[in-house]
Amino acid sequence: MTAGLTVGEFSRMTHLSVKTLRHYHQVGLLEPAEVNPDTGYRYYTTGQIPTVQVIRRLRDLEMPVADVKAVLAAPDTAARNALIAAHLTRLEAQLAQTYSAVDSLRNLLQPPAGRAPVALRTHPPAPAAAIRQTVDRADVLAWWQGALGELHATVAAQHLTITGPSGGLFASELFQQDRGEATMFIPVAGPVAAIGRVFPLTVPGAELAVITHPGALADLDLSYGQLGAYVTTHAISVDGPLREYYLVDGYDTADQARWRTEIGWPVFRATP
Repeated sequence: MTAGLTVGEFSRMTHLSVKTLRHYHQVGLLEPAEVNPDTGYRYYTTGQIPTVQVIRRLRDLEMPVADVKAVLAAPDTAARNALIAAHLTRLEAQLAQTYSAVDSLRNLLQPPAGRAPVALRTHPPAPAAAIRQTVDRADVLAWWQGALGELHATVAAQHLTITGPSGGLFASELFQQDRGEATMFIPVAGPVAAIGRVFPLTVPGAELAVITHPGALADLDLSYGQLGAYVTTHAISVDGPLREYYLVDGYDTADQARWRTEIGWPVFRATP
């Protein structure tokens, strides 16, 4: 027998439990150097220690077993580094999402002093370039970003004059049933030529209860809740899409703390 380390000895050297080593063997991540055919005992060598140290660190970074196997089997350093870099990029994205969730929770637990004022406002009809689609609620943020990017590019290409902040119309079904119609628009002067997903739209006029949400869109539900509570108490809600206007957004600044989003809730007003 050429392998001289029992699983217990190898466990102590590598700081991996016997259970973990057995699991790595079962999933094909780390094969023992030898397995006694009579007893089933597994044996390892000191030459396997560096491999275990790599595995340990990759697993500490929550790299899936299949990806760790791919790293170990990579044909060269460049291929191995590319796999590790891709995983680090995913971790950074997850970390950013975690930070956003933490900030959102802090805002919920420690709301700023006072409450944002709610105003009643009449919005007249407005010609615009628009994109409309039925989307899943889970996909709405990615769709929102893509639609706004396409609208800005089309408006610039057609040399249209922007007459107001970009906005969105969101059907009640999107919130109530997790799938519904969403419309993004940019108010413009001049004829809009339909191209790609973009089409001309007259944004309908509406009577709205309006609140301005400061900061990132991740906390938008807080302002929606405040506005909805106001409407329930002080106004008469009517059917119609909820409305958002992006007074300051990613096209103005990358600092989400400076973003300003106006939320409009359709209401009945006896007098303007």
